[in-house]
Amino acid sequence: MPLPTRTSSPTAAEADAWADVLVRRRLLHAAVPVPTGQWLVQHEDDGPVRVFAGPADVVDLVAAIQLRTRSPRPDSR
Repeated sequence: MPLPTRTSSPTAAEADAWADVLVRRRLLHAAVPVPTGQWLVQHEDDGPVRVFAGPADVVDLVAAIQLRTRSPRPDSR
């Protein structure tokens, strides 16, 4: 089943809320917005910091993490 199409671009508030959830659940080490509208994202505490262009990239990352964590694992069959 295809995912529904968004009718608007993700907002900074939406990206911030999702980033907070991922950090609290320890699926990301850090996700911080900067004044330019970009986001600094770090998957692990000793990992590299990635620069995301804006909220849409953060929400795309959230979707990718959700797909990965919700997908059935081969060893669970």
